[in-house]
This record gives sequence, structure tokens and C-alpha cells, in this order.
Amino acid sequence: MLLLTVDTSGKQGSIALARAGERSADVEDVELIETVSVAGGTFSAQLVPQVARLLSSNGFIKNDIGAFIVVSGPGSFTGLRIGLAAVKALSEVLDKPIAAVSLLEACVNASGAQGKIMAALDAGRGDVYVGQYELPANAGRVPSENILSRSEFLSQAKGWMVVTPDSVLAEAAGAAGLSVSTLAPISAATVARLGWRKVQDGETVTPALLEANYIRRTDAELLEKSGPRS
Repeated sequence: MLLLTVDTSGKQGSIALARAGERSADVEDVELIETVSVAGGTFSAQLVPQVARLLSSNGFIKNDIGAFIVVSGPGSFTGLRIGLAAVKALSEVLDKPIAAVSLLEACVNASGAQGKIMAALDAGRGDVYVGQYELPANAGRVPSENILSRSEFLSQAKGWMVVTPDSVLAEAAGAAGLSVSTLAPISAATVARLGWRKVQDGETVTPALLEANYIRRTDAELLEKSGPRS
């Protein structure tokens, strides 16, 4: 099956084509065909043309796509909206399933770690996106994702293995005496493999149900953090 992966969660985006072995039970049986980068600020103008170019240059047409995989968050509000809107439109036209992938879950998947795992990503303004997972999956505990201040993150990460591609967060976690694993930047191949697993498990959504996972603070929390106005 041909998979189209889209990630517009950060300052730089990427689109990837991958081929999955439909007859194999191995979720790692995903061959990355090509990845192209899309510069931040050009997502709305370049995303669809780059998808068309990527397909054409590799001898495919849009109807060859078997499923879409998209990073649903956390990340840039504008970037996520553009990426998800493009995937929704293509999925609607082609009537193909969508697997939404959390960038935090992708970090956990890339780490290969077991036990209590906390994925961490820089959220800007001194905040950290965190995802708490237990592997193998614990039926009594549902993975959670939220946003914390840097101090809250360092406090709540005690007893967890921190995994992050952010060297600054990794250094801060190490300095606080936490167990930490520094990851390479999350690749399109990692996202494609995780998405393919979701496709095989039936964890897909229709365009109407695809939503961004912003993990944002409430207005009340933002006001509390900024302090009272004079």
C-alpha cells in the first residue's frame, strides 16, 4: 500500500511517500520512497503542489495512494490547520482512510523504550509538551498528553524515562537527575511506521472527524500564568 505522510507541525514541514507491505504482519515493513521538505511560511502555497510533484517524480498518481498519515499535533496552530486541511481534502476526494499521529507518541515509538515513558517537546514560552505512556500498554492507564511549565515538567518527570529530540530539554532533564534518552529528529519514516500500525489496527478517521491536537492551555490558565494585569 502506498502511504502519503504529511507533517506541518513545526517551523519546517515534510511530506513523505512510503510503501507498506500489506501481506506482512510486521509493522516495520515500511519502505520510505522519498521525503521532501516544505519551508515554514509556505505551507499553504506549496503543500499540494509538492504532493503532486512527489507523486509524479516517483511514477505515481493520486489514485495510487492507499492511506494518509498526518501529524495531528502538538505544534504550530497555523501549520497544523494547513496540513490537516490538505489531508482532509485529498482523503475526501479519494475516499481513503487517515491515520492521525501524535508527535509525542512518535517520540515514544522512536525511542524503543519500555516502562514509564515521558515524551517531551519544546512548546515555546518556557512550556513543554509532554506525553506519558506505559509500555507494554497498561489496560488500566490511558496515555495522557498535556502542556506544562519547564519546572512542572522537571518535577512530574521523576520516576519516568524522558525521551526527547530536543537537546536543551534533554540537558535540563539530565541536570535534574532524571533518566533521559536523546532522540534523533523525528523522521518521516518513524511517523509512517507508526501510522501504518494504526492503519492495520483500524485506528483511522474520516475527514470529518480529523482534528488537530493542539494541547493548548485554557484562557484561565494563560491568564493565571501571565499574572494580573495592572
